[in-house]
Amino acid sequence: MATTADSVSGPKDWAGKKVFTTGEAADICKVSQQTIIRCFDSGRLQGFRVPGSRFRRIPRDELIRFMRENDIPTEALEGRSKQRVLIVDDDPHILELFTDAFARDGRFEVRVASTGYDAGMLTEAFRPDAIILDYMLPDVNGNVVCQRIRENDAYSTTRIVFVSGVVNPEEIEKLKRAGADDFIKKPFNIERLIARIAELTGV
Repeated sequence: MATTADSVSGPKDWAGKKVFTTGEAADICKVSQQTIIRCFDSGRLQGFRVPGSRFRRIPRDELIRFMRENDIPTEALEGRSKQRVLIVDDDPHILELFTDAFARDGRFEVRVASTGYDAGMLTEAFRPDAIILDYMLPDVNGNVVCQRIRENDAYSTTRIVFVSGVVNPEEIEKLKRAGADDFIKKPFNIERLIARIAELTGV
């Protein structure tokens, strides 16, 4: 069991801190302290031990590297300047279009997924402010992904926008009942879609 000196701390401003305990790193990364300790001991997360003790310490630059490498948002350490957008579509051309367009806009940080499974994993790791979700995915329909996200209170403020060629009003209504904030029909105007995401996320 960790001692008090290495225990998980409460929320605080990490901006000026240069070295972190495993408990603090766990708090920032939103994982268990044992996960951080395992990563440290296996060499995935570099640091040093306090002389004369078994306490582990992690330098700020190394913690940021580790977080980026594992797609963990770093705003707790670096400040929040961009809205996070997750794009879920099995068409690589659509993913490339969205990625390039959002990158040019500059207000957003983007991740992409091509399956419902990957979307679930990235939602947990990336904590997106908005998700652009294709209706027809190779492993599951988008409305199922939407329902699963909406069942988790941690994502209650995440905006979900479906982009699909589906035109049946009943299907669109089903998507909105599943928790979608909006529906945009393919083909679409990318600038208008970005403007809608900006409106939903408040940027």
